[in-house]
Amino acid sequence: MGAYKRIGILTSGGDCAGLNAVIRAVVHRASTYNWDVWGIQQATKGLMARPPQVVPLEPTEVDTLLTMGGTILGTTNKGNPFAYPMSDGSLSDRSNEIIEGYHLLGLDAMIGIGGDGSLAILRRLAQQGGINLVGIPKTIDNDIGITERAIGFDTAVNIATEALDRLHFTAASHSRVMILEVMGRDAGHIAISAGIAGGADVILIPEIPYTVESICQKLRSRQERGQNFCLIVVAEAVRTESGEPVTHQDADGTRRFEGIGHYLAERISACSGAETRVTVLGHVQRGGIPSPLDRLTAAAFGVAAVDLIAEEKYDHMVTWQNRQVVSVPIAEAIAQYSTVDPNGTLVKTARGLDICLGS
Repeated sequence: MGAYKRIGILTSGGDCAGLNAVIRAVVHRASTYNWDVWGIQQATKGLMARPPQVVPLEPTEVDTLLTMGGTILGTTNKGNPFAYPMSDGSLSDRSNEIIEGYHLLGLDAMIGIGGDGSLAILRRLAQQGGINLVGIPKTIDNDIGITERAIGFDTAVNIATEALDRLHFTAASHSRVMILEVMGRDAGHIAISAGIAGGADVILIPEIPYTVESICQKLRSRQERGQNFCLIVVAEAVRTESGEPVTHQDADGTRRFEGIGHYLAERISACSGAETRVTVLGHVQRGGIPSPLDRLTAAAFGVAAVDLIAEEKYDHMVTWQNRQVVSVPIAEAIAQYSTVDPNGTLVKTARGLDICLGS
């Protein structure tokens, strides 16, 4: 089975459903090689600590993780280690501390589970410090290039679809326009998928320009047919008609996409007279029990990642392509950003179902 190895694993960036299922798969597969797995806590912050913050992971201890949301290792999506914010307000390059932490642990390889941003940082650290890195893609936005699936996306779509299912009855009962704002930092994959699956009448995504008038025309056409309610799903990254992002500033000064649903509600009410309500799902889409498909993908990715280490095929990321798991260079994977294709199958399907896309 090859020489003994000591593997580190970390989860980086935003949490999502399915991360623990990946951890479980990695530990179980590594045990078949008689390798040890160490969980690195709080992503790269765990490697900055002295001693590094890690926990041993045994197969008997991870069996209950399959259906558990979040990540038992913790994660962070703040603090680029190459420009790390210090308490005095300055920025410091702490990359060498992370690299030193990896080597202090005596690790032979590291599995990093993250999105394109996290994987780009991990790869830079690996190149700089001789870290044998294997990547696993996770993001509810499903916007990492090359792979057809990323951990967390299917669960997020399921949650958004269930929300639409529930809003449908309230909308019909009260003759209201119900707007559901879903996540999607730069891409509209959740909105278009959940919108079609949940029977939305209007789907707005950042990839396709829209006008409020076109939405109101859709409402009027439905009213003429005796349908006095409407379901609208909008991705958080959709901008105003004039192209301005709609954001909210947190207490720490970070600006995040939030508010496009309320922006649309005011304008739709003004042009149509319809009673309008807004639901913002927010982080509800990240949490909860992972869907069966996310569990399956997590299992396949976890096993494949360990096998890449056995082959000493580093600087690669596992991907799902053509109904199977294959690996590609991390640099190639994160270089390609995947947004919704305005001429792709899902957009054509939406238009074929007479769903208004705002244009």
